[in-house]
Parts: sequence; structure tokens; C-alpha cells
Amino acid sequence: MGFELDAFADLRLDADYLEWLVDVHAAEIHKHFSRLWDYYANPMVDVAGGSAAARKVYESGRPYVQAQEYGLPSRITGLTHSSATGTFDSRIARDIQRKEVVVENDIAWRVNAAADFLFGKPISIVSKAPDGRKRREIEEILKVVFAVNGGLGFFQDMEVLGSVYGFVDCLVRPGSALSERPLSPPSALSSVLQRAGAIDLELIEAPRALPVLDEDDYRTITCYVQHFCQKKNTVSRKGSFLSRILAASGQRSDTRQLVEVTEITSARCWQRYEDKVLVAEGELPWGFLPVVHVQNIAQPYYYEGVSDVEPLIPLQDELNTRLSDRASRITFQSFKMYLGKGIEGFEDKPISPGRMWCTDNPEASIEEFGGDAATPSEQLHIAEIREAMDKTSGVTPVVAGVLRNRLGNLTSAVALRLTFMGMLSKNERKRHTYTEGIKQIGRMVLSMLDTAGLYKTDESERDLDIVFASPLPENLLEKLQEAQIKRELGVPAEQVLRELGYENTT
Repeated sequence: MGFELDAFADLRLDADYLEWLVDVHAAEIHKHFSRLWDYYANPMVDVAGGSAAARKVYESGRPYVQAQEYGLPSRITGLTHSSATGTFDSRIARDIQRKEVVVENDIAWRVNAAADFLFGKPISIVSKAPDGRKRREIEEILKVVFAVNGGLGFFQDMEVLGSVYGFVDCLVRPGSALSERPLSPPSALSSVLQRAGAIDLELIEAPRALPVLDEDDYRTITCYVQHFCQKKNTVSRKGSFLSRILAASGQRSDTRQLVEVTEITSARCWQRYEDKVLVAEGELPWGFLPVVHVQNIAQPYYYEGVSDVEPLIPLQDELNTRLSDRASRITFQSFKMYLGKGIEGFEDKPISPGRMWCTDNPEASIEEFGGDAATPSEQLHIAEIREAMDKTSGVTPVVAGVLRNRLGNLTSAVALRLTFMGMLSKNERKRHTYTEGIKQIGRMVLSMLDTAGLYKTDESERDLDIVFASPLPENLLEKLQEAQIKRELGVPAEQVLRELGYENTT
């Protein structure tokens, strides 16, 4: 069966275009974004079975392959890859032995360090409502909503997904607690908090996101489509002939049932299809599309933002190639060999500390050769690759706490800021985009509560501000002195306490 799009008649959503989006475009973006995730996570897969590729991997004595081996040349891995196949689908390269494969994931720690720098400490969501009581209630409601969805972990997941893919979308699902409108609004704040805790903030990973953008404005989403495969808690073809063959060859076969899920969401209604069969649909009373789009770093004229992983992939491949070359060279050159001349039975005598050889031949000699010689050009090239990754990512080893050289006197805040200048600049760009996204999520939540009759707010009362804690280490005494000066200048006590990290309960 096909898509039943009568509910989206106001959007003029073309069925043929939706078919192309799900069948063709989804596969293309899934391949692209999955490769970005593989380079970040670098998953390891055990090689089983008796295939030619498996036997080639066994030559190194390590019965597994890693995702970043995809970018290594075949002269090292002994395998060839194609852009049309997956990361772990490979064929053997003829007459090439598998060398020492070294993969050092220099991408993951940079992405994680950037996430710690942005969301390593809790953030404060500040309401700008004119009334003080309403302001405190709004802040409490939003705190509950984000807390039940993971709290600080939710923001860190958002940053990691955005950093890897270049963007992250958040779908606000109110659930049945808000869809069923009460006859009279609850009077107690505790009842509102209980209903608000049922709101689900679902982060949508890029491979499943298929937004339908306005033809005249790429910044406007007219309809949001998700397409993904969902594993069911049922087994299909249990005990089939194919599964028994795979089990006998040592390969793992997942026999769980897979269903292709397509979800279509607009400002008025939503539909869910499983294997292109409509299984559920409903109306949305909110009057807006409940999807928040956040770019990692703003990129003009593109829906996707700038990924932190994509520009690092060529450098990561070059680093892994040179590290593997060095490992292969050390394997063949690190041991020493001895050439004995004029010594009878020299080839049968073991070499060990304190061993002596005797001979009556005055022309006898022993020559030593081999051993790992210094290669300054190799070390310099690897160091330059790492430096290029530092420049490209803006994340240096100092951010992760790795000190290679003396940094001088870093007792002042100015010296710290100079040391982290690149990271701080990039962090400010990210802080702007993620701040706008969090604000939009908060406004959507308050608007849904207002529409459901649970908690009344107007547009001006939904205005928010996001306060980030400083990622740099700070002197507490200096902060207290600064707070005291601010109070003397007339800065509200509530704001001063919030900047110090204290909750104002008055």
C-alpha cells in the first residue's frame, strides 16, 4: 500500500516526492551520516567465518576490524572497499599481505572534549516574565521537563549528535497527558509539574531525518518526515535454513523482525506507517510544527550545519596510515641480526646476554646490523598531522588536560583565555545556536501547556534566557568579590546568586 496523504492536503505534499524521499534519498543520507558516526565511534566488529576477507584479517592475529580501517590503503589492510558498500564490507586485495594496522581515534576525544566544554556544567534556564511568582513557576516547570528527559545528559547528547552530524533535531511529544484537555485547569503547581513531566523531548539523529523544506525558504520546515528501521521484540524465520548456515559458519545472524517505520508530522496532524501501511494517525492542536532544528555551527543556505567530524576524516586517515607504516617498519627493523664469519656452527648457537663464542680463526668476526634507527622525518610528519587536526577542530590536547610542554604562568584568567582562544571562539559560536534551540524548546513546552489549559502564559511570558557556566577554572574568592561589587552597583540579588551557582528560593 502507498501513502495516504489526504490529511496533508493543505501542504500539497506530493506522493511521488515522498516515495523518492523514503526509498532513494533516505538511503543516500543514511550512508553519508553513518560514515560520520563510524569515524566518531570507531566500532569494532569481530570477524567470523571462513571467507577470504576473514582469512586475510586473521593474518595479523587480531580477529577484528575497526570502522576507521575504511580509510586505510589496501597495501596496509590487504582489503579493498567501495563507496557503494558499507564500512565493514570489503574484498581481498590480491598478492598483498595484511600489515600492522594501527588505528588511533583522534576524533572522538575532540568531540567529547567540545561537549564537556559546552555542557560540562549545568545550565540555568531563566524566565523573563514580568511577574516574579510566574517567573519562578515557569523556571520550575521547564526544569522538570528537562530533568525527566535526562537533564544535563540530554544537552550533552544533543551536542554530540550535532557535533558529529552537523545538526540535531528535537521532536516535542506531549503525550496523552496533554492531548486530553482537562475540563478545568488544575489549580496546584504540583499537578502542572506532574503533567509537564510526561512531555517527551526526542532527539532525532540525522540518518532518519527527512525534512520537507519550503521551496522559497530553506529555513522553514513545512513537514517533517522520519524514516528508519525498527527492531521488534519478535523473531522472524526462526530456525530457517539461512540462519542455521550462518550459525554453523560462526557468523551471527539477527533474526529479529525488522519494520520500516515512516512518520509524517505537520502543524495540523501526524501519521505513522509501518512497511508503508498506515497504522496510526491523529490531529495536533498546537498550531505549530513541534520540531526544533539546531545547527551545530551555522552554515548559510544549508539545512545542515557544519560537522566537527567531516573535515577531520582525511587527516584521521593520514594519521592512521602513517602510524600503521611506522608499526610495520618497527616490526621488521626493531630486532637486531648478527652475521658471523669464520665461526663454526654459529647459526646453531643461541644469542643471549653473557653468551661468548670461541674460535681459533684469527679472521673470525661478528657484524651487528638492524635495529630501529631514528627517523626524524617520520616523527615530524605525524606531529604535523596532529597539529593540523588541532587547527581544524579547534580542540587542542590542553583542553583534554594533556600538557606536552610548559605553558608558562597560568595563574591569571587572561592567560587561560589566551591558551584556549581557539576553543573559546568556537564554543561561543556553538553556544549561540544551541541557546536558540533550547529557548525554542522551552517556548514550545509552555505553548503546549497553555493550549491544553494546564498553565496559562502569553507570548511575552515565554521569553527565556539561557545562562552557561564558565568552562574555565575560576577563583572562588575573585567571584565573590565580583558579586559583591555587582550588588553595590545595584544588580539584582537573584541574578548575582544565579551567576554564583546558587538557587534563589525566596
